[in-house]
Amino acid sequence: MRALAAMVGAAALAASAAVADEVAPQDVVYGEYGEIEVSLSGQPGDAAAGQKIYSDRALGNCVACHTVSQLLESVGFHGNVGPSLDGVADRWNEAELRGIVANAKNVYDGTMMPAFYKTSGYIRPGEGFTTKPATEPLPPLLTAQQIEDVVAFLMTLKE
Repeated sequence: MRALAAMVGAAALAASAAVADEVAPQDVVYGEYGEIEVSLSGQPGDAAAGQKIYSDRALGNCVACHTVSQLLESVGFHGNVGPSLDGVADRWNEAELRGIVANAKNVYDGTMMPAFYKTSGYIRPGEGFTTKPATEPLPPLLTAQQIEDVVAFLMTLKE
């Protein structure tokens, strides 16, 4: 019984340490060109989870604007407002992609791409248009780990 209690305690401590490593949206440090050098969650991303977030219209909904050829058959209705993401990992490194996903406006002035890891300084559609509850301050569109997962997926997209 003591061993089980010790294991539960160690798991809780590890979980709280992981949350402590998470960078809050207002504390993100962007480089000169919009890049973010450190993991926002303190954990590596999961490419399979990132692909789901990319494709899920209630989460990232990246597919509404971007095309990824390898997903054309499995995910319908790719948009063409944004550039194709085929070979994106050959054009940008992980820190640059993390910065673009977190807040593309730091890299591309005037872009229509939403800031997925920002909580203030913009107008956000009402609750009827998002799956996020109307709270103050508004939560980011994606969590720190979801950003890391999307970046991990994007890093698999090589020519």
